[in-house]
Amino acid sequence: MEKKTRIHAVSYLNSRTLTYGLEHGGLHHGFEIHYDVPSVCARQVGMGATSAGVIPSIEYARSPVPYSIVPEVSIASDGPVGSIFLFRRVPVERIRTVAMDVSSRTSVALVRIVLHERYGVEIESIDHPPNVPAMLERADAALVIGDPALESTDRPEPRLDLGEAWRELTGLPFVYAFWAGKDDGLTPGEVELLIASKKQGMAAFDEIAEEHAGDRSQPTSFYASYLRDNLVYDLGDRERRGLMEFYGMAHARGLIPYVPEFRFYPRQGRR
Repeated sequence: MEKKTRIHAVSYLNSRTLTYGLEHGGLHHGFEIHYDVPSVCARQVGMGATSAGVIPSIEYARSPVPYSIVPEVSIASDGPVGSIFLFRRVPVERIRTVAMDVSSRTSVALVRIVLHERYGVEIESIDHPPNVPAMLERADAALVIGDPALESTDRPEPRLDLGEAWRELTGLPFVYAFWAGKDDGLTPGEVELLIASKKQGMAAFDEIAEEHAGDRSQPTSFYASYLRDNLVYDLGDRERRGLMEFYGMAHARGLIPYVPEFRFYPRQGRR
């Protein structure tokens, strides 16, 4: 039996675009796909338990060994993201404590940067499962990401959309995650499959949204609009510029040890 390549993808709706072609698009592949929250995906790649994963972008700069990135693929936004919220019970300038979604790593750093750069606020963080009422009982504000944030869209508390806040701060997109792993984790043919899978997913937003909606709180049209209007799945020049801006700010704040260079997996038939 041919050994399968183990990969980890994020379990949230925003990642389903990346794996759609592998799961539903008829692409012949040898991947064994596992799903989990971003922090666990990062841990699995770091431990060497999986060949590649959709990792939080900040983990690329924290790995003690260099990672390579699958080109042309990311989970990003160029304005409001709609699924990364900082809910608050006090004015932004008075935030001193933030309950941080334990599933997140990149957004935890982004909160610190946005609050410092835009509002001059320094915070203490409290790790907490993503439950907004419980989080706001313990802290001035609550960071919630992914599907729990989507399902909290109708909550009454004021909030910052961190994708929007980043765009206002820098004028650039923000890259939350991408496929990455150790240098020998993926073959050029497997890299092409991951790029093709994303392309198929971007043509199937309605189908992905309908499958996701099920008995959730919002209609299919809400989730389809989120995928189509809020998210960016490319990793082009502007996305890379936004990512380097983030790395520079994160390094200045002591959140990463260095500003990394981009290293990409080789593609099939390309030099």
